Amino acid sequence: MSRGVAVAGLGAIGLALVRRLDAGMPGLHLAALSARDTQRAAGVASGCRGDVVVAPIEELGGLADIVVECLPAACFRAVAEPALRAGRILMVASCGALLDHPDLLELAERHGGRIVVPTGALIGLDALQAAAEGEIFSVRMITRKPPLGLAGAPHLLEHGISVEGLTEPLLVFSGTAREAVRGFPANVNVAAALSLAGIGPDRTVIEIWADPSVTRNMHSISVDSDSAQFSMSISNIPSENPKTGRITALSLVAALRKLSSSFAIGT
Repeated sequence: MSRGVAVAGLGAIGLALVRRLDAGMPGLHLAALSARDTQRAAGVASGCRGDVVVAPIEELGGLADIVVECLPAACFRAVAEPALRAGRILMVASCGALLDHPDLLELAERHGGRIVVPTGALIGLDALQAAAEGEIFSVRMITRKPPLGLAGAPHLLEHGISVEGLTEPLLVFSGTAREAVRGFPANVNVAAALSLAGIGPDRTVIEIWADPSVTRNMHSISVDSDSAQFSMSISNIPSENPKTGRITALSLVAALRKLSSSFAIGT
């Protein structure tokens, strides 16, 4: 039986996901979508092969079995809470918002819902989750992005940090994952995913660099635990939105496939 998927948000991630679902994914079909620009949403829906409902984000939980959130962090709760109250699977791109809404975890449990956080633009969360079954001593991530990919972040505005015209790398943030997500809500959801898979947002240490010498979003992670010491790095090609890597949307596609597949690889 095919399960319906609703997509909330039609930015770089959401639109890529809509296209994949419309092209056909075994066991899944695109049932509904939502965006702040309702006319654009209607245009996207009319171009789809099946019957796709355009609805407010608050109503998506009543229209599909799986709701995929691809929205700005400020809109997160508006789609998450009703979907979880309806007992749906909620797949989140803005996983950093979970750090500010921890009650949603209890809400999901109470109503039979489920929150799924895809790996996104990172690497190795399966190894980190395995290490977390033992004892992890430290997790550290260094992120380097082209300055344009960080422009306008709240942390930069609050501290008067300019990333325009840089000729050499500039360290713009050093602190915990919780602080990083609040200061860069559109840039480092990876920090939240890393912390949730490992030792939490207050013990996971993050550095963020605006680096004019790079053209890709780069993340390097080092982990020290009682079961293994390991390091990982990934260099992501940006999508049409410089804040988001192309692999992020593909990670959501892979996570959807895993939900409906009879064969799963990885932790």
